Amino acid sequence: MKNFVVKTLANAGALGIAIWLLQDITLTGDSTGKKAWTLILVALVFGLVNFLVKPVVKLLTFPLFVLTLGLITLVVNALMLLLTSWLADKLDLSFHVEGFWTAVLGGLIISVVSWALNVILPDGD
Repeated sequence: MKNFVVKTLANAGALGIAIWLLQDITLTGDSTGKKAWTLILVALVFGLVNFLVKPVVKLLTFPLFVLTLGLITLVVNALMLLLTSWLADKLDLSFHVEGFWTAVLGGLIISVVSWALNVILPDGD
């Protein structure tokens, strides 16, 4: 359970950094508390998308991973971020990613920050 909480907090932190750095990734809310709660919910959705959908997409696009020496990962991460944005809209969460190239850059930022936070934060159960 502790590992799940740590990964969710790392995702929330990484999403927060991407929102802060990129003006086309937005999170709106009335108060700071509402924004923080929305960010945690979006992090949960993002984690769920990465847990359920990403492995299937990676399996189906395996030849492209080999052909591009893994660079297709940027596109897959962008698609997962866009899917999270779409699901957040359906769940009435105030999170939005505007455009594919913003999603590519946002996915890169989220990957790097999430990796760094997962290195720093404890992950034992």
